[in-house]
Amino acid sequence: MGGDAKVFTFEDVTVHNKPKDCWLIINGKVYDVTKFMEDHPGGDEVLLSSTGQDATDDFEDVGHSDSAREMMAEYCIGDIDASTVPKKTKYKTPQQPHYNQDKTSEFIIKILQFLVPLAILGVAFGIRLYTKST
Repeated sequence: MGGDAKVFTFEDVTVHNKPKDCWLIINGKVYDVTKFMEDHPGGDEVLLSSTGQDATDDFEDVGHSDSAREMMAEYCIGDIDASTVPKKTKYKTPQQPHYNQDKTSEFIIKILQFLVPLAILGVAFGIRLYTKST
């Protein structure tokens, strides 16, 4: 495409998200891949999962061949107005609140970890003595 390439907004692309009308964005270019759906080696589901959105990451992750990249020119219908594309947000793990356990409850837990098994052992021993004597 020359310098007179049509420029689309992200909103223009998002409405073309059906099997019979499939557009996607790759590296700042808009592609109408509707006619390529049946011929795509990875199946049409791969293309459908990225329709109406920026598929650059999906395309690059696969590692397409040079011939596949050359074939793309046939389906290019214009450029995307980058200012209309929503910024990608990276996943951030939620920060966990810092757990401040006071020393008193820590001491109680340690005592209980010792006393509970000791109490169970004592009850078992008492039952054994009671049943043995009767």
